[in-house]
Amino acid sequence: MSGWAQSKPLDMDKFNLNNLIRENIKDLKPYSSARDEYASLGSEMVFLDANENPNSNGVNRYPDPHQRSLKSILAKQKNVEESQILVGNGSDEILDLLFRTFCEPKKDNIISLPPTYGMYKVLAGINAIENREVLLNLEFQPDIETIISKVDSDSKLLFLCSPNNPTGNLIDTKKIEDLLIRFQGLVIIDEAYIDFSKTNSWVNKLSMYPNLVVTQTLSKAYGMAGIRLGMCFASEAIIDLLKKIKPPYNVNELTQKQAVNGVLDIAKVTNQVTEILTERQNLKEALREIPFIQNIYNSEANFLLVKVDDADMRYNQLLEQQIVIRNRSKQPLCDNTLRFTIGTPEENIKLIKALKVIK
Repeated sequence: MSGWAQSKPLDMDKFNLNNLIRENIKDLKPYSSARDEYASLGSEMVFLDANENPNSNGVNRYPDPHQRSLKSILAKQKNVEESQILVGNGSDEILDLLFRTFCEPKKDNIISLPPTYGMYKVLAGINAIENREVLLNLEFQPDIETIISKVDSDSKLLFLCSPNNPTGNLIDTKKIEDLLIRFQGLVIIDEAYIDFSKTNSWVNKLSMYPNLVVTQTLSKAYGMAGIRLGMCFASEAIIDLLKKIKPPYNVNELTQKQAVNGVLDIAKVTNQVTEILTERQNLKEALREIPFIQNIYNSEANFLLVKVDDADMRYNQLLEQQIVIRNRSKQPLCDNTLRFTIGTPEENIKLIKALKVIK
């Protein structure tokens, strides 16, 4: 893991979380479910409180609304308190909760930095929030002064994806620290691909920045995209607000059990990440021999973005070879680019063979 640059913590007197919260959320009382009022401590109890079907089949009871077993493991692994963790139905649910907690429809705005993950823009539209887009520069790094010039008193959230999707690069640490200090809303760092990078997670900086929110997922390195489990790390105050509005049973029993098993098997995750990183390097070297590939962008994720001569044609040619990739050409600064997810060694060999035969 790489080290951190020296930085100064945000002046606590300048940041006021209460100023960011929607007024209707401040006094909201969350729904109290049966499992909120009584949680089993492992003893054999007769549960007649939640109108469940009493016949045991493994899923006849409501799941733990606070995912205590999973959070206990995550807290130890991430070196945070359980009170600093929220888990959701994928990271997308967590991002939506942030919008609904802090952004007043048709009044507030958010800042996003294309090319980036498309759900920030989608969620802004769903929640009737203005999305002020500031393009990354040609090195795919934030243009700090332009971002700050777009900010006003109604700017509530700033989204940074690092490593970034679809470009694969990390956002410069000093630029993120600058934004954390100067932006008086919440800075959300989306770390969906952090496990493929050698850098430290921003979870380690939560105590320094009260406006920092970090999201991660089990969909990528942990290989559990199908269970839809996202994680949010922030101050206890922010987590408590998000818990106010989350559905009481937002993470089902099967997902919780699978997630616990998955995060406990660190050796398997580590081995698979190591293989993916090796394959990423092998694929990168092989792509250099393909004549119509004009640029291979540096990546700290489980994919490579490449610039080609004609992305639409090459995309369709690979489809004819039964290989599905992603055409990212409609993204800003990504003209004629394709994104290759790193597959198994066998899948990557198929991709290279297909690229070599198409003309």
